[in-house]
Amino acid sequence: MKEHNLIRIKDIISFLEAKFPPALQENYDNSGFLVGNANEVFQKAIISIDFTEEVLQEALSKEANLIITHHPLIFKGLKKLTGNNSIEKLVISCIKNNLNLYSIHTNFDNLTSGTNNYIASKLGLLNAQVLRPLENQFLKLVVFCPKTHEEKVRQAIFEAGAGTIGNYDNCSFNAEGIGSFRASDGANPFVGAVGENHFEPETRIETILPKYLKSKVIKVMIDAHPYEEVAFDIYPVENQANHIGAGIVGNLPEALEPQTFLQKLKEITNAACIRHTQFVGNEIKRVAICGGSGAYLIKDAIGQNADIYITGDIKYHDFFEAEGKLILCDIGHYESEQFTKEILCDLLKEKFPTFAFLKSDIVTNPINYL
Repeated sequence: MKEHNLIRIKDIISFLEAKFPPALQENYDNSGFLVGNANEVFQKAIISIDFTEEVLQEALSKEANLIITHHPLIFKGLKKLTGNNSIEKLVISCIKNNLNLYSIHTNFDNLTSGTNNYIASKLGLLNAQVLRPLENQFLKLVVFCPKTHEEKVRQAIFEAGAGTIGNYDNCSFNAEGIGSFRASDGANPFVGAVGENHFEPETRIETILPKYLKSKVIKVMIDAHPYEEVAFDIYPVENQANHIGAGIVGNLPEALEPQTFLQKLKEITNAACIRHTQFVGNEIKRVAICGGSGAYLIKDAIGQNADIYITGDIKYHDFFEAEGKLILCDIGHYESEQFTKEILCDLLKEKFPTFAFLKSDIVTNPINYL
C-alpha cells in the first residue's frame, strides 16, 4: 500500500467521534477506544454488535486489525488481566494479536442517525422526533468583537460547531454597541493606547453550542479575535436537545390494524418472536421505538400518545405499565439493535471508500428460541 493511501486507526476513530461524540453517551456506558494502539496503520475492520471469541477469530481469519462493536466489551474497570473470565481472555487475545477494539454504544443511540431512526424509516414513520430529548446539553456564548473582525470571529466559531439549532446552522444574534477599556502598563492593545480610556464600536455576537464543543469553540474564537484579552461570556442553557436523546416517535402514513403492523415489524426485524401486551382496540398510527433495553421510556411513549412502543428486554412487571393505554412490544435486544452494523458499515465505506469495512457474519445474539 502506498504511503499516501495509508490511514491510521485514529483516523477512523476521529471520524466516528465527530459524528457520534463520546460526550453524548450515558453515564453508565464505556464507549470509545478500549484496546490497542490508535497510531497503528489501519488494515481492515470487522463491525459487530458484540465482541466474542467467534468475532475475534473472524477478525483474524479476515486479517482485520480493527474491531468496531456496538456493545462495549469492558463496562467496569479491570483490576487484573489473568484470563479468569471471558472479558479478560478477549482483552489478552487482542493484545497478543495486535487487534484494536473500539465501541460505539449510547452515543450512537442518542442521535437520530442511529438504529432507532433506521427502524423508523423501515416502518415508514413520518415526522419522527426524539422520544426523550437530553437536557442541559447546550451553552450560550456571547463575545464582543470590533466590527472590523466580526465576520472572521463569527465564521470561526461556526466552523468549530457552534450556531446549530435543529436543521439550521450558522445561527447567531448580533447587536452593535460601544465597548470601553483602558490598557494597563505591559499591555499591547489592538486599538487605543496604554493608560488612556478607549471607546470602540463593537458587535455583540450571541450563539449556541453543545457543551462538548466548549473548549474547541473558545480556542478558535480567541485565535480569530484581534484583542489581546477577549471579552466573552458563557451561560448555561436549559433548552432540550430535540435532536439528541433516547428513542424516537413518529406517525405511520396510514393507520394499521395491530396484527398487520406486528407482522410487518416481525418481517423487518426478522424477530423469532414478539412479546406484547393486549391489543387496546385502536388502530396503530403513532409509533415509539427504542433499541436495546428501553423499558425506562414506557411512560415517555404514553406521554407522546404512542399507540405502540417497540423495544427490548421488557420484564414481566414492566408490561403492567402499559395500563391499557398503548401496546408494549418486545422484539428482543439484539433484534432491535442489529442494524447498527449496517449503518456504521455504510458510513465508513462512504467516508473511506478505498478501505475495507466488513459486517461481521457472526450472530452474537445469546438468546435462542424453540
